[in-house]
Amino acid sequence: MTDFTPETLAGLGPKEFAQLVKSTPDAKIAEVMGGEHRGKILDEIFDRMPTLFRADRAGATKAVIHWIITGGPGGSSDTYETVIEDGACTVTNQPARDPKLAMTMDPVTFLKVVSGDGNPMMMFMTGKIKAKGDLGLAAQVAKLFDIPKA
Repeated sequence: MTDFTPETLAGLGPKEFAQLVKSTPDAKIAEVMGGEHRGKILDEIFDRMPTLFRADRAGATKAVIHWIITGGPGGSSDTYETVIEDGACTVTNQPARDPKLAMTMDPVTFLKVVSGDGNPMMMFMTGKIKAKGDLGLAAQVAKLFDIPKA
């Protein structure tokens, strides 16, 4: 299945989403994420983050994380803000707070990270993910969410 559209994603569970990312060629993902559906796809993914958040693993973690996704139309980027505090996770596409951690990556890398199809530490080490701020937090982010495995 390589029908990578907002409508398809809306109907998929985390495991099916992971399988879709794994089975879709990187070039196709980059093409779709550089087009008109990009915002809806990113919104769909970020809207799910609070439901995949693991408060039991977060403990007393307090953090503001900015996710900067490059590769948009005309070279644009989108920034989403994840706030983890009081055992909860909230997300907005209108960042308002200073981040403890800011991570910048292209859309293919982002989708691989959130679908469990890539190793975030390896992606950081090879420069696919650029992180500014609390690198210890960067190493822990994936553990704070139930990331599906394809």
